[in-house]
Amino acid sequence: MQVFYSFKISGDTAAFDPEESQHGIKVLRLRKGGKISFTDGAGNMYEGMITSDDFRKMEASIISVTRGYGKREYSLHMAVSPLKNHDRFEWFIEKAVEMGIDEITPLICDRTEKQTVKSERLRKLIVSAMKQSVKSYLPCLHEAVPFNSFVASPLTGIKIIAHCSGIFQRDPINSIIEQGKNIIILVGPEGDFTEAEIGNAINHGFRSVSLGESRLRTETAGIVACCSSYLANI
Repeated sequence: MQVFYSFKISGDTAAFDPEESQHGIKVLRLRKGGKISFTDGAGNMYEGMITSDDFRKMEASIISVTRGYGKREYSLHMAVSPLKNHDRFEWFIEKAVEMGIDEITPLICDRTEKQTVKSERLRKLIVSAMKQSVKSYLPCLHEAVPFNSFVASPLTGIKIIAHCSGIFQRDPINSIIEQGKNIIILVGPEGDFTEAEIGNAINHGFRSVSLGESRLRTETAGIVACCSSYLANI
């Protein structure tokens, strides 16, 4: 199933940006009168018919809509330290979206080596992964935020910090996640969170968890955490 993303739906007409339009018209060779599937990223999956095959601004009329397509009972918010190797961070984002994530916050920690992210590039990657995995909800990419500010912010759900420190008691992540409950998971940089950061998170209601016996790279730890949430809710 090929899914497009419409940036604007007005009445019974959907418009597509130049990138989506070029992919549909020039790459897939779609033409006026052809049927397509598309989403608005807000939980609606549409079936439509192409009314304009302009490769700069494809348009389609809406034939039918399925609201709440793929809606879940819970939300997953991952706050993850950016990586020095941006390709690895992008890989994590792509796979997390495919598995089902609702919010992503780049988390600037004491040991974060690269404190900036390519937000526009990541948003394009998120749209692509949403379409590829046939989802109708576009995950929200937040601006990068300092660790202490994030843990002190009002967050609703089960709050988890995954780390490798032996100073703090850690419970297996699978024993903490509950089916149908919102989840916020913190994953640190290469070198892990500092003890001060872990203590601060615990003081703000975060549960200290282990992701297993192996010492994992940041992007791998993020995927394991996503999988734990996914498996607990299928």
